[in-house]
Amino acid sequence: MIPLVKPFFPPREELMPELEQIIYSGYVAEGQPVYDFEDKFRAFIGNPNCLALHSGTDALHLAYILAGIQPNDEIISTPMTAEPTNTSIAMVGGKVVWGDVNPNNGLLDPNSVRELITEKTKAIVLVHYAGMVCNMDEFNKISKKFNIPIIEDAAHSLGSKYNGKQTGCNSAYTIFSLQAIKHMTTVDGGFLAMNNSDQMDRARRMRWFGLDKKRSRLENDIIEVGFKYAMNNVNATIGLVQMRHIEEVISKYINNGKFYDKELLGVDGVKLVDYCPNTEASYWLYTMKVEDRENFMKSMEAAGILASPLHHRSDTHSIFNSSKRNLPGMEEWYNHFVHIPCGWWVSEEDRQMIVDTIKKGW
Repeated sequence: MIPLVKPFFPPREELMPELEQIIYSGYVAEGQPVYDFEDKFRAFIGNPNCLALHSGTDALHLAYILAGIQPNDEIISTPMTAEPTNTSIAMVGGKVVWGDVNPNNGLLDPNSVRELITEKTKAIVLVHYAGMVCNMDEFNKISKKFNIPIIEDAAHSLGSKYNGKQTGCNSAYTIFSLQAIKHMTTVDGGFLAMNNSDQMDRARRMRWFGLDKKRSRLENDIIEVGFKYAMNNVNATIGLVQMRHIEEVISKYINNGKFYDKELLGVDGVKLVDYCPNTEASYWLYTMKVEDRENFMKSMEAAGILASPLHHRSDTHSIFNSSKRNLPGMEEWYNHFVHIPCGWWVSEEDRQMIVDTIKKGW
């Protein structure tokens, strides 16, 4: 079975000696490997204001706090995402207001968002779902007009681009996930990228109980609640080795995705997604709409190919009952979208077989 997701790790002979060295070094908590990894990641995305964290969820939580979200403040968000995007809003007491999605790609629709903005709106969170980038031309206009910060959830979109720049350089806050199955994994981990360097010191304190690690604990004075969100040296060491391979790995996703874009265009029963202006997808999942999705998935499975919608829409969870609203774009999208294998493990022979299988019909 060709899997839908699969973690990439460097060769054993490259990774394991470095892991062994750090594990037996006597210091495995946050230290120099974390700071070295941050430097590498900053250079890769082109933003100097990045902090390594224990998870992408931690990065979301800190982003909402740094954005000043208070209990009962409204955040416009998308139901087309993994759960932490929105459960993290609940962690700070914010209220989710569901924006509708573009039924042609599942991404948050800026026209829907404009209609939802009120004096209670304190942030807009976008999800670059499956490696596709939201319509940042329009969202930047909205952010500027209403003076509302944008938080980009880029958990799926490491290596994607807007206006030729890597995701993570545009908005007030961008979060990345290094969880098990993402483009790059450190087993678990995440990054918070910010446009305001003045918030870096506060964010650093908040990732370590509110303590300033530049001072000894005897000299510290905690001035606000912090968390145990720091990345450790073991995860960071994995990340440092992964960075040697990241461009090659992401390029395999992109090459496979562009192959599907070309080969599946016009195939009966398949509708390709619309990519937003001035964006370049990184194809973490190859996403499309199909007729009769259940039979499509069964036919793919019979051919040894895993196909699935993978994500459950967030607005159906009981925790968000008070935010329930009619979302016609989401209904159309959710009933037809599906993912097929696209990652680094999909060979040229595999992807041709996948295309041939789809073209046979279901």
